[in-house]
This record gives sequence, C-alpha cells and structure tokens, in this order.
Amino acid sequence: MNIQNILSIMLLGLLGIWQCFPATAANNVIIYPAPSEVAINRDFTIQVRALGEIEWQNVASYLVKVDEIRGTVHHVENASMASFDFSGTAEVKIVYNKGKIKEARVRPLSYDIIPEVEDSIMTFSIDSPHNLSVEVNGDIFHNLHLFANPIDSFIPDIKKDSNLIYLGPGVHRFENNEFKIPSGKTVYLAGGAVAMGRMVIENAQNVRLLGRGVIDCSVKMGIRISHSRNVLVEGVFTTQCATGGSDNVTIRNVKSISYYGWGDGMNVFASNNVLFDGVFCRNSDDCTTVYGTRKGYEGGCSNITMQNSVLWADVAHPIFIGIHGNSQKPEILENLNYQNIDILDHNEKQINYQGCLAINAGDNNLVRNVRFENIRVENFRLGQLINLRIFYNKKYCTAPGRGIENVLFKDISYVGNRSLISIIEGYNEDRKIRNIRFENLRINGELIADDMPGKPKWYNTGDMANIYVGPHVDGVTFINGNNGR
Repeated sequence: MNIQNILSIMLLGLLGIWQCFPATAANNVIIYPAPSEVAINRDFTIQVRALGEIEWQNVASYLVKVDEIRGTVHHVENASMASFDFSGTAEVKIVYNKGKIKEARVRPLSYDIIPEVEDSIMTFSIDSPHNLSVEVNGDIFHNLHLFANPIDSFIPDIKKDSNLIYLGPGVHRFENNEFKIPSGKTVYLAGGAVAMGRMVIENAQNVRLLGRGVIDCSVKMGIRISHSRNVLVEGVFTTQCATGGSDNVTIRNVKSISYYGWGDGMNVFASNNVLFDGVFCRNSDDCTTVYGTRKGYEGGCSNITMQNSVLWADVAHPIFIGIHGNSQKPEILENLNYQNIDILDHNEKQINYQGCLAINAGDNNLVRNVRFENIRVENFRLGQLINLRIFYNKKYCTAPGRGIENVLFKDISYVGNRSLISIIEGYNEDRKIRNIRFENLRINGELIADDMPGKPKWYNTGDMANIYVGPHVDGVTFINGNNGR
C-alpha cells in the first residue's frame, strides 16, 4: 500500500471514528452497521438492547460460507454472522425470516442459554461475552454465528499515535489483495470495516491487529503471522489465522470460519509461546493444529496454549497435534495446553483422520507434556473422541513418530451416541506411547475410572469408555479425581 492510500485511510478514520463509538456505548451496547457493498444474509433479523432499555438496535447480519459434507462431496452453504459489544446484561431478539421456529438451540450447550420462542421469534439474555451458534429447527448449516463481544477497551487516537493505522468503517481493498503490517505498528480494523484482502505480519515485531472489523469470508488465509515476534491479534473476524516460525504471539477473541479445501483455522508451525484465548473456530479442515517443520518453517514447538474457546470442525479434527516435522533432524512438540474448551462438532469419514482430541506423531516427532483439561464435547456427527497414535502416514510423513509421552486428560466430558472407538496405539518397542492419565473422564455422565463400580475385573477400563488401548503403550490410567488419588 502506498503513502497516498494510507493517508486516505487515516482521513476515513477521522471521519468515521464517531460512528465507531456511538452514544449507545453509555447504554452498555454498541452495534456496528455493515457497509452497503458487502453481502448480507437475511435469514435472520437480529436486535439487541441493554437490560432496562426500551428501544431495540438492529445488528447487521453478514453472509458467511460453511462446508457441508454429503457423503463424500463438499457443498458450500450460506450461513449468517453478526456481532455486537456489550457490558452488563444484554437482551437479544432474533426473528427467523424463513418461517416458524419449531425448535431453537443456542450453543455451546454448556452456557445453558435457553431461548424463549414464540412463532418465528426467539429471545434470550446474556450477562457475559460469548461466541454462539444460534440454530433453528436443527439446521446447523444455515445458522447464525452470534459473537457477543466485551466492549472494546482500545480507543484509537489517530492524532496522538503515529504508529496507528486506522481502517475505518467501510470496504478496504489492498494492492495484491494483502496488507503487510510493519514492525511497531498497530492496525485497528474498526467495527463496520470489511477488508477484502489478507492481513500479513511477516518478519515483523511488536505488532498489533485489533478491532471489531471483518476480513471478508472470500479471503483465504485471512491472517498470516510469519517469522515474527511479539504479536497481538484481537477481536476481528477472519477465515484463517496461521502462525509460523514465530515467538510470543497472542490470538484473543478472534473468530475463524472457513468453507474451502485446506481451510484449517488456527495452525501453529515451528513456533513458541503462542496463546489462543477466547477464540471461535468453525472450519472446513482442522480447527487448530501444532506442527513442527512445515511450509517453509523449521523447528519444533513449545508452550502453546488454547483456552476459553469454541471449536467446530465441519471436516477433520477440532484439535490435531504432531503429524509434520523434520525426520532428518527430529523435533519436539512440548508443553501444549488446551483448557476450558467446548467442541461443538467433528465430522470426518476417513478413519485415519478422526479424533476430537488427536495426537498423531509422525516425522520422528516426539510429543510430550500435553494437557487437555475442562473440555466439553457435544454430540458430534462422525469420528472419535480421542486418537493417540504413533504412525507412519506416507502421504504426509517420511518416518513414523518417536513417541508420545505424559498426556493428561482431566475433566473431559462427552455427551452423545455417535463416537466411534477411540484409539491409543504405539508403533513398535522403540516408538511407544507412555504415561497417559485420564482424570474424571465422563461419558454420558458416567465417571470412567479403574475402580469404577460395575466394571468386570477382566475388562480393561478403556472398554468402559469405548477406548481401544493397543500395543506399544505403557502406563494408561483412569483416575477418579474426587477420591483424592
């Protein structure tokens, strides 16, 4: 982007800044009108107001695309996306414009949001920020993705901050369909702003990409963080957000929805100290991954955390670790943490790529010190709950993995009836899985433990949870943590 374009964007920011912070902020609800040029989905009419207010405010409903697999064929479907900011308590009213509401569901189910329904209208209240899926009559492919954000604490000041690039309300197009963010800069993509190209943070440091704006759903790899340090991305909507060869990266309250092939949500390649906090991923491939050497990035991974997030895999895995690395210079993927996560769906017909919580070690990778904690898995369409394997997938790997060690599954729950047999299996006596601990694993409310009542003495505990523990596996335990053990 040239200097003249940047100056034009800054001028737009000066003109639009009052639109970004309207008087409704005092009423604890802020809405952002959509630009007239972008595609709108009119399946729903969305309104919101602060508790105690009389007037409703209309919330823009963007058209987004999702991937439905019918048999083995991909079909692109049109869904809806809307967002607003609030504090305190907000009341939400949604009109379903396609007919009568026979059944309404707001997910994740763990939030316990039960809408009141009358004819074609549903209403509900929320008192904390949530990333939600609103579904009518069981339709998950034409649903409303409703992102109720906290009120943005960052107030852009163009006059005083020379390192701020303000992209105000409206449509923004970039040269070569990408915007490269230089070191030391903050890009603020305001509510009501739509970027028609990807945001690239490459060979940069001390960079922030903030706001409530949208990277259009047609933009593949909407955000790419490459060979960079000290990066914060917060609040925006995109298709994908990949991190490679980078250190000290935080992705907070970012929403990712993709519909095309290889549409992974939030990949990590050969990076360290990456935090995902409060993200939402609905993707047409793996939602989040941790890999070693891959796509020009070299090295292992350490200290990767995803927390307080929602994952929905229309294809492949919600969480996938370990398949890619450098078999000539073996790598380690370690200190990986997944905490307080809701998994809404997993749909994968290929048995080799199943597993909501999947570690598949390939390319001589050693995967160790992994923690899955406080994860709630809903009744997904097709796949496995858990898949831990050291394997040699010749399509993607040049060697089997070295090992998987020290994995904790704590407070994991699955409610449903579609999970196939989970698998834990090593490769040979030199490439084993070791020290796998399940603590308070619940399947349809039943606590699975080595000393659980009703388990025949000749059964493996995994049999009670539909988990196959195969050869070359040492030290699998199922613990009732409430016993103080």
